[in-house]
Amino acid sequence: MKVSSYRKDSDITYSLGATVTMEYLNKKMSDVRAVLLHPDFDSEETKERIYSICSANNIPVETDAKAFNILSKKGNCFVIGVLEKNETPVLPGSHMVLVNPSNSGNMGTIIRSCLGFGVKDIAVVPPACDHYDPKVIRASMGATASVRIEVFPSFEAYSSRFPENNLYPFMLDGSTKLQKTEIKAPFSLIMGNEATGLPSSFASIGQPIRIEHSGDIDSLNITIAAGIGLYEATRNTIT
Repeated sequence: MKVSSYRKDSDITYSLGATVTMEYLNKKMSDVRAVLLHPDFDSEETKERIYSICSANNIPVETDAKAFNILSKKGNCFVIGVLEKNETPVLPGSHMVLVNPSNSGNMGTIIRSCLGFGVKDIAVVPPACDHYDPKVIRASMGATASVRIEVFPSFEAYSSRFPENNLYPFMLDGSTKLQKTEIKAPFSLIMGNEATGLPSSFASIGQPIRIEHSGDIDSLNITIAAGIGLYEATRNTIT
C-alpha cells in the first residue's frame, strides 16, 4: 500500500506501533484500512493475532520496509495501522475541554488519562494541535480509539451546546482550591494552553479551580494538572 508522510488535510492517519495498532483493531476496527508490518517484526504471537483479526475482517496486511522509512524513522516501530479519519461528536455528559492545546505529546497523554478515569468525551477549542496527528495517537497509546474528540469553533459554541454542564476552568484568577471544590457532574474540566494557560475571561465562567503546589515551581505541567483534576472529579464514581 502506498503511503506518504502525514498531512493534516489527508483523510487518513497512522497508528505507529504494535500496541497502538492493536487498540484500533480491538476497539475501532472500522477505522483500519490496512496494517503494515516491518520485515524485521519478530513477535510471532502478535503477528498471528494481527493476521487472524485482519483476515476475518478483510483488512489488508502488507510487509513493507519502505513505509516505515517514510512514517517512522526511529527504528523502534514494526507495525503501522493505516486509519481513516472519522468524526466522533462529543455526547452529553462529563467532558474534558482543551482550549488552545499546542503540544501533540501532551494532548495524547491527556486523552489516555481521560480514558483511564472514565471521561470519554473531549472537546478541543482551536487554535490547537491536530488530534489526528500520529504523534497524538501514539502518545495516547491508542486511547484515541476509545474516546470521542470534537473540535468546536469557539468555547461559546461548546458551552451553548451543553448548557447543563458545570464548568470548572483550571486557573489562578478568581479560583478556589481544588480540594475545597465539589465537582458536580455533568462537569467540564477546562484546561488552557501549556505555556499561557486560560485567558483571563475564563475567571468569570463557572467555578475556577486552582491546584495548590509549593512555591518552588511556577506551575504544573498540563498533563499532571489534567490528571489531578480528573482524579478529583471522578474519585467517588470511578470503579
